[in-house]
Amino acid sequence: MDNRACKAILGGMEHDADILIVGGGLNGPALGLALAQGGLRVTVIDARPAPARAETGFDGRAYALAIASKRLLSAIGVWPRLAAEVQPILQIKASDGRAGQGPAPFFLTFDAAELEEGPMGFMVEDRRLYAAFLAAMAETPGLALISGESVVAQEIDAQGATVRLASGRVLRGRVLVGCDGRSSGTAERAGIRRQGWGYGQTALVTAVQHEHDHQGIAHQFFMPSGPLAILPLPGGHHASIVWSETDAVAAEIQALDDAGYLAALRPRFGDFLGEITLAGARFTYPLSLTLADAFVKPRLALVGDAAHGVHPIAGQGLNLGFRDVGALAEVLILAARRGEDVGAVDVLERYERWRRFDSTTLALGMDSVNRLFSNDNPILRAGRDLGLGLVNALPGLRRRFMRQAAGLQGEVPRLLTGRAI
Repeated sequence: MDNRACKAILGGMEHDADILIVGGGLNGPALGLALAQGGLRVTVIDARPAPARAETGFDGRAYALAIASKRLLSAIGVWPRLAAEVQPILQIKASDGRAGQGPAPFFLTFDAAELEEGPMGFMVEDRRLYAAFLAAMAETPGLALISGESVVAQEIDAQGATVRLASGRVLRGRVLVGCDGRSSGTAERAGIRRQGWGYGQTALVTAVQHEHDHQGIAHQFFMPSGPLAILPLPGGHHASIVWSETDAVAAEIQALDDAGYLAALRPRFGDFLGEITLAGARFTYPLSLTLADAFVKPRLALVGDAAHGVHPIAGQGLNLGFRDVGALAEVLILAARRGEDVGAVDVLERYERWRRFDSTTLALGMDSVNRLFSNDNPILRAGRDLGLGLVNALPGLRRRFMRQAAGLQGEVPRLLTGRAI
């Protein structure tokens, strides 16, 4: 066991940290910061080399952060490092349509002017967000980051959790948290199964440079093969593209050269932003819904995509993960202050009760929306267009949808209100 790590003597067993977090994407660092700032000793294990990821150039990958997520980042000291690098989302426009035909006559517009809290969300590049996390982690006492190391084995006993890294290093903690994505090794090794299904869709992700200023407006076009999101990036003339197609069509488009790829995108994108050119790398992600049968076991919890993977139709995946982060951090920190065993199953089940219904409801809601809009049935098309127009004409209902998407409804964890635990 590594004697350089912080150790605690609890129940006669040595622990390198109170909490071991497997996964250094975004949820893992956020949870690590929240817990360490709440007085717990944390080790985050990231399979990827941290410096390489932080120093990558512009590749177009970005996230839409809800208001509640921005508040969490403010509460854990990350937002001040990001404020100059984000693009406020001032409007969201959603419409039905077909490639080359433009949007349907009925549409839905969400406007930030209807919210007292300000912009409905913020776009931030992956590289900027991760670099901010990395800097904050380096300055936080009680938080250690191990990068470029993967977990190959884990064992849970009555006093804690033990993990073995590929290098042979062994670490022990009171709680093991899996933030390691949809194919979570933490969940698999714990025997936690998953339920779900694929959509037969693949997301094509890239970035474009466009002629006209986007004015902070995000666009969501619902087309028969899947949704196309055009998301504003800082500077006014770049946008992140998340474009869903059937698996076969997506594979064909991804195989094209840049000119062919752009030719396929143009009729779907339209000309409202003028001429467009590719400005980022090109990525593909198969789309599916996946839910873990359990979010917790004794000494173990799952967070973010390790617990629930949703369709990206509303950009809620990371925001949903940050809600998990806020809830688990609050449960563990308050339990520790009361002198409870933070790894006890009754403590961890408080987190599961808090988060399971919300995440399952949102996952199934996104599934229903995708199924409703990803088809060309004329009856469904007429009904959904009418529905968009009806919601747009009812300010009270429209505002309720906006507050829900912003993460301002329901039992919100303290960190997501901007308050420290």
